[in-house]
Formats: sequence, structure tokens, C-alpha cells
Amino acid sequence: MKDQQKAILAALLNAGITGLSFLFLKMALAVTNPVDTLAHRFTVAFIVASIPILFGWIKLSIKPKDILTIIPLAMLYPILFFTLQAFGLVYTTSSEAGIIQATVPIFTMVMAAFFLGESSTWLQKLSTLLSVGGVVYIFAMKGLGVSSGSGSSIGTILILLSAFSLAGYSVLARKMTKSFHYIDMTYMVALLGFLFFNGWSVIRHSAEGTLSTYFAPFASSTFIISIVFLGILSSLMTSFMTNFALSKMEASKLSVFNNLSTLVTIVAGVIFLQEQLAYYHLIGAVMIIIGVIGTNFLGAKLKKQKHTPQSKSTSV
Repeated sequence: MKDQQKAILAALLNAGITGLSFLFLKMALAVTNPVDTLAHRFTVAFIVASIPILFGWIKLSIKPKDILTIIPLAMLYPILFFTLQAFGLVYTTSSEAGIIQATVPIFTMVMAAFFLGESSTWLQKLSTLLSVGGVVYIFAMKGLGVSSGSGSSIGTILILLSAFSLAGYSVLARKMTKSFHYIDMTYMVALLGFLFFNGWSVIRHSAEGTLSTYFAPFASSTFIISIVFLGILSSLMTSFMTNFALSKMEASKLSVFNNLSTLVTIVAGVIFLQEQLAYYHLIGAVMIIIGVIGTNFLGAKLKKQKHTPQSKSTSV
């Protein structure tokens, strides 16, 4: 019970940080391109992740031969997820990106059932659909022309693909937490993200003859603030909290918390980016919140009632 409470708290913090990340990413992209943003983001994440290891505060238990096993995980997140997200935000708004991201629970629920054998009650399935339905409702209202300023179809496709890669990461990470410690997984994700995005950025600058401008974005205080948030909180901490939560709860249950980040994204977009907030955002928000509660609490209670006293359920 204690572990479940910690996992829920980690999921809530993760949703809040993820929701704000769209805002800070838009701010960083106003200063430089997506590739450099990702490179500097994971440089910060890797440096901060390495500090407790260098000082001996944390000891890694992962072996060199295990790195190959974790590469597919890092390919899904951060490499594919952040690449698709960063380029998608070039073509769409902060609010719409957060809304599209809410398709993750549907993808995760299907993948988790197929690859992990995770089962859920009819109430949990209904709650997941209600939560996603709230997001779809908001997106549909925007698409019907109730509000203006929606992004292009290219941005929609890229953000949708990023959602698919995040769902794949959740399912694969859930499986890997049974073999690797979540701290090891978090560090390796930061390391591989650092190597990939910095390698991409250096090759790109070298080809264009602009290597001298590699650190130019740091002349902007807005970029520094954004990249510190994105590197430490939105890359390192969210990875840690996701891996921790996945070691304590099902991937399908955790993914529904993703929809809460949509609400944070919308509010942040309204407050800081002057994006519009309409009545349908509030209706969708209520649907999302009820869905999250139903998936993680009401469904769990119903599931417990189905078990007889003789057979203990094993929680994974």
C-alpha cells in the first residue's frame, strides 16, 4: 500500500512536470532549433545524473553487457519521443500537443494487454475511455472551428507518433523494471540521450560549418531557464519517476495519469502563451479527472472484490 501511494505521488508529479514541459519547450524553440534544444537538454540531464554517481552517493548495478538490452528502451524514450515531440511543436500549439498526447493510455492499454498480459476491469476500461474521451472532445471542438489557431496536420501526426513511442516505452520499461533497478534505467536513458542528440547536433553543425554557434543559445536567459527545466525536471526527473512508478504499478494504470498533464498544459498555455480557454476545455477536464480516478481507484476496488479470501492476488 505504501509503495502504491509513492507510485501515485510520482505519477502526479510526473504529470505536472510533463504538462509544463510543452510551455518551456516552446520557449526554447523560439531561441534555437529542435536538434540543439534536445542536445543541450540532455547534456544538462546527463551532467546532473552523473553528479551523485561521481561522488559515490549512488552506485550503479548495471553491467556493460546490459547496455545493449536497454538501447531499445532508449530508442523509444528519449530518442524517438523527444525528437517527434520537438519537431511536432514547431507545427502545432502547446495546448494541442498536450491534448494529442492523451492518446497514450489507449495505446498503452492495448500494448500492455498484448505484451504484458495486464488485465483490467470493465470499469477501468470505461474510465480510461472516459479520460481519453475528454481529450478527444476538446480536440474535436477545436477542429470544428470553435476556436482558432490550431496547428497543421504535420504537427498532429508527429505528436501522435510521439505518443505511440511513449506508450511503447511504458510497456517495455514495465517489463525491464523486473530485471533492472529503476535508477540504472534512468541513468542509462540520460546517457544514451546525451550521446545521440549531441552527436546529431555536432554532425549537423559540422556539415553546415556553424560549429562555433553550438553554445550560442545560452546567451539567452529564456533559453537557460527553459533548458534547465527541460533537462533536470522534464527529462531526468520524469524518467526517474516514470521508471519508479512502473516498478510499482501496471503500465496501463500509470499511462492514464498522462491525461492530467493535458490539463496542466492547457492552463500553462492560457496563462503564459495567451492561448484561448473555452467552456469545452472545462468539460473535457472533468471527464479526464473522473477517468483517472476511476482507472486507479474505483476499478481497483472492484477488482479486489472479485477475489475470494482463499486466493491472494499478486500485484506486479
